[in-house]
Amino acid sequence: MIFDLDGTLVQTEKLKALSYGRAAHELRPDVTEDDVIEGFAVVVGQSRREVARYLVDKFALGAAAAGRMEEHGVDTPWQAFVQIRLTFYRDILRDEQTLLNHRWPHTMALLERARSSCRKVGLATMSYCPQVQHVLRVLGLENAFDFVASRDDVEHGKPDPEIYYLVSAELDVPPEECLVIEDSPAGVQAALSAGMACVAVATPFTRARLREGNLLEDRWMVDDPDQLFGVVDRMLAEHREN
Repeated sequence: MIFDLDGTLVQTEKLKALSYGRAAHELRPDVTEDDVIEGFAVVVGQSRREVARYLVDKFALGAAAAGRMEEHGVDTPWQAFVQIRLTFYRDILRDEQTLLNHRWPHTMALLERARSSCRKVGLATMSYCPQVQHVLRVLGLENAFDFVASRDDVEHGKPDPEIYYLVSAELDVPPEECLVIEDSPAGVQAALSAGMACVAVATPFTRARLREGNLLEDRWMVDDPDQLFGVVDRMLAEHREN
């Protein structure tokens, strides 16, 4: 079983959205944090570059961000926006209790079961390695996975399947024998493109777009946390039969 991290095991997507909102508001005070958070939901699960470029364009942040490029030693407005946003995000993550309060109990419970019942357990996240290590340490998951892949390990982010191919290879488990637990359309698409089974656990950020995307049958999408174990068990049973 392979898990995504942000939005799947812990609500860091919510915290990331807040940091993008604060950064945008700093650049343009007329832009509200709530509007940026709503815009972030459109690109949740994609790479940092893709998210930043989308928000810079959507909220016309380019000119203000360009004025901060020299300060941050970068070459493009979206990179400056990212550096401003990372300042806010690091401040948020320093509060370890905030991270602990944003765990998803249902997927954390599934991870615990997977560790005892699955041959291998992996993690495939679009966060960068230092942030991943920090989050896993705070959550007590440093040794929970047989292999962890982050954005640093791949050339192409989700929805490209590269990261899932990497985890499959490192776990020495064929893609068709892997079950992915994801929360975002980009992550689901990456898993399916890699030839893996996938269960989507919807969040407030991803629920509407998961439904609109028609990437999975409804029976493999979880809106009610209490249904997660049952959906996963049905998926595993079908694969055993096949």
